[in-house]
Amino acid sequence: MDLNEYQQLALRTASPKDKPNEVFQLLLGLVGETGEIAEKAKKIVRDRGSDFTQWDTEDLTKELGDTLWYLAVLADYFDIPLEEVGRRNIAKLADRRQRAVLGGSGDNR
Repeated sequence: MDLNEYQQLALRTASPKDKPNEVFQLLLGLVGETGEIAEKAKKIVRDRGSDFTQWDTEDLTKELGDTLWYLAVLADYFDIPLEEVGRRNIAKLADRRQRAVLGGSGDNR
């Protein structure tokens, strides 16, 4: 399955774009799902000596899927194909690698 196909399938379970506060709900959902992943990572650090080999990958896969759903639907809200999001991100990273600025901080490095 490619990213645009995933996006179209995800939209079958999304609310209409014109639903009041829909973009805000999508943003909060995305942050919430990524927060769940971070919370589980924190517990591995706290309770398992940072041994990420003990991460329940089935659970992680589900949480990453929830995050991907929100990302796909949010991109669609602004008429951005998910494949374009991926393509531009890979191009940005390739450019940074070529210029030897993968490390560091700042959006425009």
